[in-house]
Amino acid sequence: MAITVKHITNLLESMAPLSFQESYDNAGLLTGNHQQLVTGILVSLDATEAIIDEAIQKGCNMVVAHHPIVFGGIKKLNGKNYVERTVIKAIKNDIAIYAIHTNLDNIHTGVNRKICDKLGLTGASILQPNSAKLRKLVVFVPNTHVEVVKQALFTAGCGHIGNYDECSFATEGTGTYRGNDDSKPFVGLPNEQHKEPETRLETTFVVHQTAAVLKALNASHPYEEVAYDIYSLENNHPQVGSGMIGELPSAMDANQFLNHLKNSMETNCIRYTSLNRSIQRVAVCGGAGSFLIKQAIASGADAFVTADCKYHEFFDAENSLMIADIGHYESEIFTKELLRDVILEKFPTFAVLLSETNTNPINYFNS
Repeated sequence: MAITVKHITNLLESMAPLSFQESYDNAGLLTGNHQQLVTGILVSLDATEAIIDEAIQKGCNMVVAHHPIVFGGIKKLNGKNYVERTVIKAIKNDIAIYAIHTNLDNIHTGVNRKICDKLGLTGASILQPNSAKLRKLVVFVPNTHVEVVKQALFTAGCGHIGNYDECSFATEGTGTYRGNDDSKPFVGLPNEQHKEPETRLETTFVVHQTAAVLKALNASHPYEEVAYDIYSLENNHPQVGSGMIGELPSAMDANQFLNHLKNSMETNCIRYTSLNRSIQRVAVCGGAGSFLIKQAIASGADAFVTADCKYHEFFDAENSLMIADIGHYESEIFTKELLRDVILEKFPTFAVLLSETNTNPINYFNS
């Protein structure tokens, strides 16, 4: 089977929809086109000139990176900085660059779940669930077709709530309508008011599923004109949001935990705040996660593993938890393994390589 860029992007976006990315982000296909045949994929944390060189050397014409090389708009492409040089080199060598960034951060099987797995945390759940990602569909269906429509909507992705699926609510009533001369009513006659026993069917879906849900609705519903409403919900989505929290199998003292963290995440430098109690409940956020410190405290975490904390933000721990800053690169480097495994599960015989280039711009001096 010939694999195209579209095959890969469809797979990645089915796992981490682009609608889950933050407003400032620029996830998605940055160079290349969807019809391009893929000879091999290089998976990396960043997309830099060195990564493009490695892709060329290894015969890969697609780079799947966590961090987008392009965040803001590019007005000129003359190679004056590393961003422009990387993009130019990728285009010249027909290399597609795909970024899967905060949308991968925000799913319960993404970056933060990988950290939880590395630390051996159990019962992991989203630390700060997102709101405004859910929609409610209300549709009026003749009683004879309720099950057909319901099953079509479930197949399209409706009705998932946490650990449950096929969730809906139905209320029976009577609908009325009158068609004009051009109408072709399912039951009744044009120009005559018709009363039909109908069911008000309610179910939920996630915003990125809107097109698929409406397609399924219109294909399964018998009416010429389908009556439906879609509402935006402020409910938190339990499987989409920032950070995660879970528990160690057994409590550790501070030194034990720091050694466990150092070994599990393969880091040589941890900046941390002191804590005079044992640690078992642990919150995590790959990359810059200081915005979640208060949420970690409120969630009862004993420690919060993240990166890029500023000096004054360490004071926010207020002796309520240990903040452990392990570095941005170090907190997300295992994302490469996550992405490789996802692609290989779908395309097990395809060439998916982990980048061997260290793109960490930060060095540590040990005398």
